[in-house]
Amino acid sequence: MAAETIFALSSGAAPTGVAVIRLSGPRVRFGLETLIGHVPEPRRAALRRLHAADGSVIDQGIILFFSAPASFTGEDVAELQVHGGRAVISAILSVLGALPGFRAAQAGEFTRRAFENGKADLTEVEGLADLIAAETEMQRRQALAVAEGGLSGRLEAWRTRLLRTRALIEAELDFSDEDDVPTSVRTAALVEAAKLADEMGEILEDSHWGERVRSGFEVVLLGAPNVGKSSLLNALAQRDAAIVSEEAGTTRDMIEVQLTIDGHAVTLVDTAGLREAKSGVEREGINRARQRGERADLVLLLHDSDHEMPSAPTGRPALPVRTKTDLGGTISSGVGVSARTGDGLAGLREAIGKALGLAVPRPSALLIRERQRSGVATARDGLIGISASMAPELVAEQLRQSADGLARVTGQTDVEEMLGVIFGEFCIGK
Repeated sequence: MAAETIFALSSGAAPTGVAVIRLSGPRVRFGLETLIGHVPEPRRAALRRLHAADGSVIDQGIILFFSAPASFTGEDVAELQVHGGRAVISAILSVLGALPGFRAAQAGEFTRRAFENGKADLTEVEGLADLIAAETEMQRRQALAVAEGGLSGRLEAWRTRLLRTRALIEAELDFSDEDDVPTSVRTAALVEAAKLADEMGEILEDSHWGERVRSGFEVVLLGAPNVGKSSLLNALAQRDAAIVSEEAGTTRDMIEVQLTIDGHAVTLVDTAGLREAKSGVEREGINRARQRGERADLVLLLHDSDHEMPSAPTGRPALPVRTKTDLGGTISSGVGVSARTGDGLAGLREAIGKALGLAVPRPSALLIRERQRSGVATARDGLIGISASMAPELVAEQLRQSADGLARVTGQTDVEEMLGVIFGEFCIGK
């Protein structure tokens, strides 16, 4: 158990209607006795007056006490729900800071203690960080699933099966001369290893989806100058994010806006018009436009009656968009829109969602960080390397390394160097 008791304001910045001050550590009971005169019954809200060192009343609030280990951090924890004025908060924090064995918490320290006390593994910690940072509905759903153990449960089930499979192989090694070890044991172990590799492969195939839900999908507008890229970007963003002009080539650098489509975060990118450049600056802008399109999750190929549809970057999903439909003309493929009147914008948003596959549920897409994906990929690679001709000792070692790879993802071993980075993502008081 940590030697120091930590405290912090866990709610939003003052002033606010209600402020929540959190405490965790071995001297929480002493802190409560100092502030309110006693320790309330665990898990029952108590209305109490909080006192300063001279006995004067600071405020009246709701006090909650959670005794170890049945708390978020696994230690004694208290939450003080008080009025959210700056003076009230400052007075309470001053009393706590003057107590022996108390200090202000660092960023993510409550969550780190929960990890160190076995209340959460690293994937759940990362899910919690992403839940706090979630800006869209799908980010919230995905992060909550990970924070509640959706990924760690699957990883632990795989690890348990790997350990059992390894036990079969080691039984062959230890009792190879005994009659009670059937020859089918090795075959069963190899079959199970192959099944595990396939299951890991399935979740890895969806890992791109999980990472994109977390970080957002990128949609790039490509087309000739004056085809209506900036106007369309402004119409979708519902604000003047880009300069619109009849003068060709006014967009030299990329302009990005953040949208939410079907509950997913989407970055829409306006780019320089594609043509024979008239200056070095414009040439660089066009080169950057093409490069951005080659990395996009989806490219919108804009064209109108005066401009041909550009070619799609090789290997990238593309959606033809006929602009300026209010001026007439036919729509041969894709979607037709008018940024001036707004016609077709709802259909375009729907088409973007379908093109990105946003309407397809991905319940297995729980690998939301590169660290997680890399760990599972390493574990799978170890299983794929197993063959029937391999010596039993080497098979057992491959299985051990695969299981250890999964354990590193959840933080059960060899992760000390990553902890500062992970917990540093949290705010003070979490």
